[in-house]
Amino acid sequence: MYFDFKDPQLRTDRFAYYRHFRENDPVHWTPHGYWVLFRYDDIDELLRSPDASSNFPANSDWARARGGPSSPVVRFTSKIMLLQDGAAHKRLRRVVGKVLSRRVVDQFRIRVPQIVTELLDAAGPGEVDVMSTMAMPLPVAVVCELMGVPSEMRPRFRAWTAPISQVIDRSVSPANLIEMNRLAPKFRALCLELIRDARAAPPVDTLISAMVHSLDDTGAPYTDDDIVATVGMLFIAGHETTINLIGNGLLALLRNPDALSLLRANPDIMPTAIEELSRYDPSARFAARLLTSDVKIGGTPIPAGECVFVVFDSAGRDPDRYPNPDHLDLTRTGVKSLAFSAGPHACMGKTLATVEAGTLFTELLHRYRTIELASTNPPVQEHWHLQMLASLPVRLTP
Repeated sequence: MYFDFKDPQLRTDRFAYYRHFRENDPVHWTPHGYWVLFRYDDIDELLRSPDASSNFPANSDWARARGGPSSPVVRFTSKIMLLQDGAAHKRLRRVVGKVLSRRVVDQFRIRVPQIVTELLDAAGPGEVDVMSTMAMPLPVAVVCELMGVPSEMRPRFRAWTAPISQVIDRSVSPANLIEMNRLAPKFRALCLELIRDARAAPPVDTLISAMVHSLDDTGAPYTDDDIVATVGMLFIAGHETTINLIGNGLLALLRNPDALSLLRANPDIMPTAIEELSRYDPSARFAARLLTSDVKIGGTPIPAGECVFVVFDSAGRDPDRYPNPDHLDLTRTGVKSLAFSAGPHACMGKTLATVEAGTLFTELLHRYRTIELASTNPPVQEHWHLQMLASLPVRLTP
């Protein structure tokens, strides 16, 4: 049996599918030309390995499948922190770390409840789609405020980056190839407007302002390409995964009423609960790395040049890491979910995402006596690497 991203079981019972490989062939080679890892320890090891590269734009086959090295979307992604290694990656990560400082996150601990209150007031009680009324607008508002994107531009940021984000998918359809290369220049032009405005204004606590008014660790200014790529990366990584953390997390709670009751009675366990929810049904399912040297994972040698995929939702259900892993236990200790990755590319916005999801869940439980699923099987949105609900209809009773 070979792993196949198109296998129907990935839709019907993906955890059983992963369990088969985790137990029988955890370091798995496929005739499609890639490797797949399923165990927590193997995945964690690869993500932290200096021999595992994220620089896919430098790979000629990857670039060619997305329009070639000179295509707008490949030029854009070649500057993205998420798809760089070593010094180039650290150079951009440092400035993002300054923007996501404890002081700024603490400011959002005050601002996020205000946004949540506005969204819940607008949604009201009764039957509500959580995804469109809460899960999507909350992280979009937060990440746009973090970057300095005015409200009138936010719908275009959301609409244009969604197709562009598919550049990291395992394969790109002809229609997506055309669309992402059509929108990349539009997104760049929009960012250049914001960069121009930031240069003409005093420094403030936003990403664009920070990059415009500071120098990198070599003493050089950040280029327009640096800023555009970092804005795009943070918008995509800073809202897509948080949307799914909220949607998948609330769905898991509603399907596990004992856990929901426990959280209602003990709101102080919310940070631990969010970590457990991200383990139980993570926002992202897959990630990939290119090997720059021969490595040995789980005792299996894998040669340099190979592409290795990791399965985050298999790692979260690994019984060697988590006892009784199919049980949602909001009091579970020692959870170190890989849902936010690990190693050099560990998510820098994890704390902020936890604040957003935790604040929304807390306020929902405070406002509403009952929260019930209005659909037993909410529709899933087709996406390669994200576990994403298309909608989550619930009934809210004060």
